[in-house]
Amino acid sequence: MSPADESMTQFERNARVVLEASVSHIDARIRSRLNQARHAALEAASARRPAWWRSLALMPAAGAVAAAILVATMLWHGQPGELGGTEAQRSAVEDMDLLADGEALDLVEGGDGSFYEWAVAETDNGESEG
Repeated sequence: MSPADESMTQFERNARVVLEASVSHIDARIRSRLNQARHAALEAASARRPAWWRSLALMPAAGAVAAAILVATMLWHGQPGELGGTEAQRSAVEDMDLLADGEALDLVEGGDGSFYEWAVAETDNGESEG
């Protein structure tokens, strides 16, 4: 007996005998087909498959998903509001509103410069007091 046979239980020995007997009763044509199927399965398993993310068919879809996520993230983090956004973001949005308003620009260009200096000084004083 080999060392492998010594470590087997009685059930394993009986199963081995039955399997070897069943293999010896298979005709040559079926053995050949089983051997060919085994080799085909081994070859298919050893063939290197390309990674799913490298597939060219998925690139446009992946690009669209990435762009949608980027836009959603920018809109979500960029919106000023009570729940999100900092004071600096809200101030930047207000500045953009002023620049977009054509009438406000006309007032700034042709208006009283001393008034705007006074308004900025008052705003600065108000922030330092609070």
